[in-house]
Amino acid sequence: MKILVTGSAGFIGFYLAKRLLDRGDQVIGLDNLNSYYDVELKYARLRETGIERNRIIPGEAVPSVKYPAYRFYVLELENRIAVEKLFSTEKPDIVINLAAQAGVRYSLENPHTYVDSNVVGFVNLLECCRQARIGHLIYASSSSVYGRNDKVPFSEEDRVDYPVSLYAATKRAGELMAAVYSSLYHLPTTGLRFFTVYGPWGRPDMAPMLFAKAILSGNPIKVFNNGNLSRDFTYIDDIITNVLSVIDKGPDAQEPAAIYNIGCGHPVSLTDFIGVLETALGKQACKEMFPMQKGDVYQTYADMTRFKKTFGSRSATSLEEGIPKFVDWYVTHKDLVL
Repeated sequence: MKILVTGSAGFIGFYLAKRLLDRGDQVIGLDNLNSYYDVELKYARLRETGIERNRIIPGEAVPSVKYPAYRFYVLELENRIAVEKLFSTEKPDIVINLAAQAGVRYSLENPHTYVDSNVVGFVNLLECCRQARIGHLIYASSSSVYGRNDKVPFSEEDRVDYPVSLYAATKRAGELMAAVYSSLYHLPTTGLRFFTVYGPWGRPDMAPMLFAKAILSGNPIKVFNNGNLSRDFTYIDDIITNVLSVIDKGPDAQEPAAIYNIGCGHPVSLTDFIGVLETALGKQACKEMFPMQKGDVYQTYADMTRFKKTFGSRSATSLEEGIPKFVDWYVTHKDLVL
Protein backbone atom coordinates (compact mmCIF):
# COMPACT_ATOMS: atom_id res chain seq x y z
CA MET A 1 0.00 0.00 0.00
CA LYS A 2 1.31 3.44 -0.96
CA ILE A 3 0.52 6.08 1.67
CA LEU A 4 0.92 9.83 1.28
CA VAL A 5 1.77 11.45 4.63
CA THR A 6 1.64 15.24 4.60
CA GLY A 7 3.53 17.04 7.34
CA SER A 8 6.06 14.22 7.46
CA ALA A 9 8.80 16.45 8.91
CA GLY A 10 6.48 17.46 11.73
CA PHE A 11 6.18 15.80 15.12
CA ILE A 12 3.35 13.34 14.49
CA GLY A 13 4.08 12.98 10.77
CA PHE A 14 7.70 11.99 11.42
CA TYR A 15 6.69 9.26 13.85
CA LEU A 16 3.93 7.96 11.61
CA ALA A 17 6.10 7.83 8.49
CA LYS A 18 8.80 5.95 10.39
CA ARG A 19 6.36 3.40 11.84
CA LEU A 20 4.79 2.81 8.44
CA LEU A 21 8.19 2.31 6.84
CA ASP A 22 9.38 0.01 9.62
CA ARG A 23 6.41 -2.26 9.05
CA GLY A 24 6.88 -2.37 5.27
CA ASP A 25 4.53 0.23 3.79
CA GLN A 26 5.51 2.48 0.91
CA VAL A 27 5.45 6.12 2.03
CA ILE A 28 5.44 9.42 0.17
CA GLY A 29 6.30 12.24 2.55
CA LEU A 30 5.42 15.89 2.04
CA ASP A 31 6.25 18.97 4.10
CA ASN A 32 6.72 22.68 3.42
CA LEU A 33 9.46 23.00 6.08
CA ASN A 34 8.10 26.35 7.24
CA SER A 35 9.84 28.41 9.91
CA TYR A 36 7.07 28.44 12.54
CA TYR A 37 9.72 26.82 14.73
CA ASP A 38 13.40 26.10 14.06
CA VAL A 39 13.70 24.10 10.86
CA GLU A 40 16.84 22.41 12.22
CA LEU A 41 14.58 20.15 14.27
CA LYS A 42 12.60 19.26 11.14
CA TYR A 43 15.77 18.47 9.21
CA ALA A 44 16.95 16.31 12.12
CA ARG A 45 13.70 14.33 12.03
CA LEU A 46 14.09 13.87 8.28
CA ARG A 47 17.65 12.67 8.80
CA GLU A 48 16.31 9.93 11.08
CA THR A 49 14.34 8.58 8.12
CA GLY A 50 17.22 8.85 5.67
CA ILE A 51 16.32 12.13 3.98
CA GLU A 52 19.53 14.09 3.64
CA ARG A 53 19.26 17.87 3.71
CA ASN A 54 21.80 18.52 0.97
CA ARG A 55 19.75 16.43 -1.47
CA ILE A 56 16.48 18.28 -0.97
CA ILE A 57 15.24 20.25 -3.98
CA PRO A 58 11.80 21.89 -3.60
CA GLY A 59 9.16 20.13 -5.67
CA GLU A 60 11.33 17.13 -6.52
CA ALA A 61 11.28 13.64 -5.01
CA VAL A 62 14.11 12.93 -2.56
CA PRO A 63 14.74 9.20 -2.02
CA SER A 64 15.66 8.03 1.45
CA VAL A 65 19.12 6.54 1.95
CA LYS A 66 17.72 4.42 4.79
CA TYR A 67 14.31 3.28 3.53
CA PRO A 68 14.03 2.25 -0.13
CA ALA A 69 10.24 2.64 0.11
CA TYR A 70 10.37 6.30 1.16
CA ARG A 71 10.39 9.43 -1.00
CA PHE A 72 10.06 12.97 0.33
CA TYR A 73 8.88 16.23 -1.25
CA VAL A 74 9.18 19.84 -0.10
CA LEU A 75 5.87 21.25 -1.24
CA GLU A 76 3.10 23.57 -0.03
CA LEU A 77 -0.47 22.33 -0.11
CA GLU A 78 -1.55 25.85 -1.09
CA ASN A 79 0.22 25.27 -4.42
CA ARG A 80 -2.65 23.54 -6.21
CA ILE A 81 -0.73 22.80 -9.41
CA ALA A 82 2.15 21.21 -7.51
CA VAL A 83 -0.19 19.07 -5.42
CA GLU A 84 -2.04 17.89 -8.52
CA LYS A 85 1.28 16.97 -10.13
CA LEU A 86 2.33 14.98 -7.06
CA PHE A 87 -0.91 12.98 -7.09
CA SER A 88 -0.53 12.32 -10.81
CA THR A 89 3.07 11.16 -10.36
CA GLU A 90 2.82 9.15 -7.14
CA LYS A 91 -0.76 7.79 -7.29
CA PRO A 92 -1.16 7.10 -3.54
CA ASP A 93 -3.71 4.58 -2.28
CA ILE A 94 -4.60 6.51 0.88
CA VAL A 95 -3.75 9.95 2.23
CA ILE A 96 -2.99 11.01 5.80
CA ASN A 97 -3.04 14.78 6.20
CA LEU A 98 -0.98 15.92 9.18
CA ALA A 99 0.17 19.15 7.52
CA ALA A 100 -1.19 22.33 9.10
CA GLN A 101 -0.16 25.64 10.53
CA ALA A 102 -0.15 24.84 14.22
CA GLY A 103 -0.32 26.99 17.34
CA VAL A 104 -3.24 28.74 18.98
CA ARG A 105 -1.49 31.94 20.05
CA TYR A 106 0.41 32.33 16.77
CA SER A 107 -2.94 32.46 14.95
CA LEU A 108 -3.79 35.72 16.73
CA GLU A 109 -0.93 37.47 14.93
CA ASN A 110 -0.74 35.55 11.64
CA PRO A 111 -4.33 34.77 10.55
CA HIS A 112 -3.64 34.57 6.82
CA THR A 113 -1.06 31.82 7.32
CA TYR A 114 -3.74 29.63 8.95
CA VAL A 115 -6.29 30.22 6.23
CA ASP A 116 -3.74 29.53 3.49
CA SER A 117 -2.47 26.30 5.02
CA ASN A 118 -5.43 24.87 6.93
CA VAL A 119 -8.27 25.93 4.64
CA VAL A 120 -6.95 26.56 1.12
CA GLY A 121 -4.36 23.80 1.39
CA PHE A 122 -6.91 21.32 2.72
CA VAL A 123 -9.39 22.12 -0.07
CA ASN A 124 -6.64 21.44 -2.61
CA LEU A 125 -5.95 18.11 -0.94
CA LEU A 126 -9.63 17.17 -0.82
CA GLU A 127 -10.04 17.96 -4.50
CA CYS A 128 -6.99 15.90 -5.45
CA CYS A 129 -8.29 13.00 -3.36
CA ARG A 130 -11.64 13.25 -5.14
CA GLN A 131 -10.11 13.33 -8.60
CA ALA A 132 -7.75 10.45 -7.79
CA ARG A 133 -10.53 8.38 -6.16
CA ILE A 134 -8.48 7.92 -3.01
CA GLY A 135 -9.73 5.02 -0.90
CA HIS A 136 -9.42 6.81 2.44
CA LEU A 137 -8.43 10.30 3.58
CA ILE A 138 -7.42 10.48 7.23
CA TYR A 139 -6.78 13.97 8.54
CA ALA A 140 -5.70 15.65 11.76
CA SER A 141 -8.24 17.80 13.52
CA SER A 142 -7.78 19.08 17.07
CA SER A 143 -9.29 19.08 20.54
CA SER A 144 -9.33 22.88 20.17
CA VAL A 145 -12.59 22.60 18.20
CA TYR A 146 -14.39 22.01 21.52
CA GLY A 147 -13.64 25.60 22.59
CA ARG A 148 -14.65 26.34 26.16
CA ASN A 149 -16.96 23.36 26.38
CA ASP A 150 -18.03 23.00 30.01
CA LYS A 151 -19.20 19.40 29.60
CA VAL A 152 -16.49 16.86 30.29
CA PRO A 153 -15.20 14.59 29.00
CA PHE A 154 -15.41 16.01 25.47
CA SER A 155 -17.47 13.77 23.21
CA GLU A 156 -17.69 13.71 19.44
CA GLU A 157 -21.42 14.29 19.93
CA ASP A 158 -20.86 17.65 21.64
CA ARG A 159 -21.56 20.88 19.77
CA VAL A 160 -18.45 22.58 18.40
CA ASP A 161 -19.96 25.83 17.18
CA TYR A 162 -17.92 28.25 19.29
CA PRO A 163 -14.16 28.00 18.70
CA VAL A 164 -12.09 30.51 20.67
CA SER A 165 -9.16 30.83 18.25
CA LEU A 166 -8.70 31.09 14.52
CA TYR A 167 -6.64 27.91 14.64
CA ALA A 168 -9.62 26.05 16.11
CA ALA A 169 -11.94 27.62 13.54
CA THR A 170 -9.77 26.41 10.65
CA LYS A 171 -9.69 22.90 12.12
CA ARG A 172 -13.48 22.86 12.41
CA ALA A 173 -13.72 24.19 8.86
CA GLY A 174 -11.62 21.23 7.74
CA GLU A 175 -14.04 18.80 9.38
CA LEU A 176 -16.99 20.44 7.62
CA MET A 177 -15.25 20.48 4.25
CA ALA A 178 -14.34 16.81 4.60
CA ALA A 179 -17.97 16.00 5.41
CA VAL A 180 -19.10 17.79 2.25
CA TYR A 181 -16.68 15.83 0.07
CA SER A 182 -17.76 12.59 1.71
CA SER A 183 -21.41 13.40 1.07
CA LEU A 184 -21.15 14.79 -2.47
CA TYR A 185 -18.35 12.69 -3.90
CA HIS A 186 -18.34 9.55 -1.73
CA LEU A 187 -14.81 10.24 -0.54
CA PRO A 188 -14.30 8.28 2.71
CA THR A 189 -12.80 10.61 5.32
CA THR A 190 -11.83 10.16 8.96
CA GLY A 191 -11.01 13.14 11.17
CA LEU A 192 -8.89 12.64 14.29
CA ARG A 193 -9.24 15.18 17.07
CA PHE A 194 -5.82 14.97 18.69
CA PHE A 195 -5.44 16.05 22.28
CA THR A 196 -2.20 17.52 23.67
CA VAL A 197 0.58 15.39 22.18
CA TYR A 198 4.04 15.17 23.77
CA GLY A 199 7.17 13.04 23.67
CA PRO A 200 10.66 12.87 22.15
CA TRP A 201 11.12 14.92 18.97
CA GLY A 202 8.15 17.09 20.00
CA ARG A 203 7.42 20.68 19.07
CA PRO A 204 9.59 23.31 20.82
CA ASP A 205 6.61 25.67 21.22
CA MET A 206 4.78 23.21 23.48
CA ALA A 207 4.92 23.19 27.28
CA PRO A 208 7.17 20.10 27.79
CA MET A 209 9.96 21.58 25.67
CA LEU A 210 9.52 25.17 26.83
CA PHE A 211 9.46 24.21 30.48
CA ALA A 212 12.35 21.73 30.29
CA LYS A 213 14.53 24.30 28.56
CA ALA A 214 13.73 27.00 31.12
CA ILE A 215 14.11 24.76 34.18
CA LEU A 216 17.49 23.38 33.14
CA SER A 217 18.80 26.86 32.29
CA GLY A 218 17.51 28.35 35.55
CA ASN A 219 15.04 30.67 33.85
CA PRO A 220 11.45 31.16 35.07
CA ILE A 221 8.60 29.37 33.37
CA LYS A 222 5.37 31.15 32.44
CA VAL A 223 2.38 29.61 34.20
CA PHE A 224 -0.89 30.87 32.75
CA ASN A 225 -4.11 31.26 34.71
CA ASN A 226 -2.07 30.64 37.87
CA GLY A 227 -1.75 26.99 36.91
CA ASN A 228 -5.52 26.49 36.92
CA LEU A 229 -5.48 24.65 33.59
CA SER A 230 -5.63 20.97 32.71
CA ARG A 231 -4.65 19.09 29.60
CA ASP A 232 -5.21 15.58 28.32
CA PHE A 233 -1.51 14.93 27.71
CA THR A 234 -1.17 12.09 25.20
CA TYR A 235 2.12 10.32 24.57
CA ILE A 236 3.25 10.19 20.95
CA ASP A 237 3.49 6.37 20.79
CA ASP A 238 -0.17 6.10 21.81
CA ILE A 239 -1.14 8.59 19.10
CA ILE A 240 0.69 6.60 16.41
CA THR A 241 -0.72 3.25 17.57
CA ASN A 242 -4.24 4.66 17.31
CA VAL A 243 -3.63 6.20 13.89
CA LEU A 244 -2.33 2.87 12.61
CA SER A 245 -5.54 1.25 13.87
CA VAL A 246 -7.55 3.70 11.78
CA ILE A 247 -5.40 3.02 8.72
CA ASP A 248 -5.62 -0.75 9.04
CA LYS A 249 -9.35 -0.95 9.70
CA GLY A 250 -10.15 1.33 6.79
CA PRO A 251 -13.08 3.73 6.36
CA ASP A 252 -16.41 3.18 8.07
CA ALA A 253 -18.91 2.08 5.42
CA GLN A 254 -21.78 3.28 7.60
CA GLU A 255 -20.23 6.66 8.32
CA PRO A 256 -18.17 7.96 5.39
CA ALA A 257 -17.25 11.18 7.27
CA ALA A 258 -16.26 9.82 10.68
CA ILE A 259 -14.64 11.80 13.50
CA TYR A 260 -12.86 10.38 16.55
CA ASN A 261 -11.15 11.76 19.62
CA ILE A 262 -7.61 10.54 20.19
CA GLY A 263 -6.40 11.35 23.68
CA CYS A 264 -5.29 9.76 26.90
CA GLY A 265 -8.63 10.28 28.62
CA HIS A 266 -6.96 11.39 31.87
CA PRO A 267 -6.50 15.18 32.10
CA VAL A 268 -3.70 16.45 34.30
CA SER A 269 -3.51 19.88 35.93
CA LEU A 270 -0.73 22.16 34.78
CA THR A 271 0.58 22.25 38.36
CA ASP A 272 0.80 18.45 38.51
CA PHE A 273 2.42 18.35 35.07
CA ILE A 274 5.13 20.75 36.21
CA GLY A 275 5.71 18.58 39.28
CA VAL A 276 6.25 15.44 37.20
CA LEU A 277 8.63 17.33 34.90
CA GLU A 278 10.58 18.71 37.88
CA THR A 279 10.99 15.18 39.27
CA ALA A 280 12.23 13.83 35.94
CA LEU A 281 14.68 16.71 35.52
CA GLY A 282 15.79 16.64 39.16
CA LYS A 283 15.41 20.39 39.44
CA GLN A 284 12.74 22.78 40.71
CA ALA A 285 11.10 25.33 38.46
CA CYS A 286 10.95 29.05 39.10
CA LYS A 287 7.35 29.98 38.28
CA GLU A 288 5.99 33.29 37.01
CA MET A 289 2.20 33.53 37.14
CA PHE A 290 0.28 35.06 34.24
CA PRO A 291 -3.43 35.53 33.48
CA MET A 292 -5.34 33.40 30.99
CA GLN A 293 -4.18 33.85 27.40
CA LYS A 294 -6.50 34.86 24.58
CA GLY A 295 -7.62 31.86 22.56
CA ASP A 296 -6.68 29.39 25.30
CA VAL A 297 -9.05 26.95 27.03
CA TYR A 298 -9.26 25.88 30.66
CA GLN A 299 -9.19 22.14 30.10
CA THR A 300 -9.12 19.37 27.53
CA TYR A 301 -10.49 15.93 28.30
CA ALA A 302 -11.11 13.23 25.69
CA ASP A 303 -13.99 10.81 25.83
CA MET A 304 -12.46 7.77 24.11
CA THR A 305 -15.61 5.63 24.23
CA ARG A 306 -16.37 5.91 20.54
CA PHE A 307 -12.82 5.16 19.45
CA LYS A 308 -12.54 2.12 21.71
CA LYS A 309 -15.88 0.78 20.51
CA THR A 310 -14.73 0.96 16.89
CA PHE A 311 -11.06 0.06 17.15
CA GLY A 312 -10.74 -1.74 20.47
CA SER A 313 -9.29 -0.75 23.81
CA ARG A 314 -5.82 0.75 23.89
CA SER A 315 -3.49 1.26 26.83
CA ALA A 316 -2.59 4.87 27.57
CA THR A 317 0.89 5.93 28.67
CA SER A 318 0.78 7.76 32.00
CA LEU A 319 2.51 11.11 32.41
CA GLU A 320 4.79 9.52 35.03
CA GLU A 321 5.95 7.07 32.35
CA GLY A 322 6.00 9.38 29.35
CA ILE A 323 7.71 12.46 30.78
CA PRO A 324 10.92 10.60 31.79
CA LYS A 325 11.16 9.25 28.23
CA PHE A 326 10.82 12.77 26.91
CA VAL A 327 13.43 14.07 29.36
CA ASP A 328 15.90 11.31 28.42
CA TRP A 329 15.60 12.40 24.80
CA TYR A 330 15.72 16.11 25.59
CA VAL A 331 18.95 16.06 27.59
CA THR A 332 20.77 14.38 24.68
CA HIS A 333 19.17 16.46 21.91
CA LYS A 334 18.72 19.88 23.48
CA ASP A 335 21.15 21.40 20.95
CA LEU A 336 18.30 21.03 18.43
CA VAL A 337 15.97 23.28 20.41
CA LEU A 338 18.27 25.95 21.85
